[in-house]
Amino acid sequence: MATYNKRGYKPKTKVEKEHDIEEGSTTAEVFNTLDETASKTEDFVAKNQKYIFIIIGVVALVVLGSLAYKEFVSSPKQENAMNDMFQAQKYFDEAVTGVASDSLYNLALNGGEGKFGMLDIIEEYSGTDAANLASYYAGTAYLRLKDYKNAVEHLSNFDSDDEILAPLAKGNIGDAFVQLNQKDDALDYYEKAIAMRNNEYTTPMYLYKAGTIALDLGKADKALSYFERIKEDFPNATEAATVDVFIGKAQVLANK
Repeated sequence: MATYNKRGYKPKTKVEKEHDIEEGSTTAEVFNTLDETASKTEDFVAKNQKYIFIIIGVVALVVLGSLAYKEFVSSPKQENAMNDMFQAQKYFDEAVTGVASDSLYNLALNGGEGKFGMLDIIEEYSGTDAANLASYYAGTAYLRLKDYKNAVEHLSNFDSDDEILAPLAKGNIGDAFVQLNQKDDALDYYEKAIAMRNNEYTTPMYLYKAGTIALDLGKADKALSYFERIKEDFPNATEAATVDVFIGKAQVLANK
């Protein structure tokens, strides 16, 4: 049963007196330790306050500098880059949808009418979102112009989380490697494009390309899995119209 001391209670026995003395001693030691720690901290701060203020100042400068850079340098730079890229993007769009595409792709790359091309944007506005996007346009333009090595280089510099552009960039690299007769590399990039996103446009397209390259490389089981996924998951895709033929081919090769 728990016991307690009444107010004003005085210990009568020797044991009780010794217990109280020990409790008082322990409490005193705790407070002495806290006092010593506080004193040492104060001494440390007093001796090193110059350096502490320098550290605080440096941190503050970094934070303020970062905010200032974004406000007065990065944002205006990005805006200027997008303005300067407008004409090059117009050339690119016209090349995709129109005739005389080679000359338009060249204008998109190198500029025209006194305006920047994608290569100028990449050089002049390095580090901006506009320069990153210009790498995609430049790489795709080089792919259309059959300059496959430059296509791979520029598309590899493009980094995005976009639902469509991200897998397209990887898939375009795969297309370039096909033309360079580097089929293992092509398959690798088609698989990267498949893994990046799951949508009705890019996924069945790169499943189909991965399947045909896998067949060509003698990887029938892998090809079969890609073709069957098109049939099961994307029955309304353009690629699904002929996928049964490829499933049959893959099954024959897989069973050999």
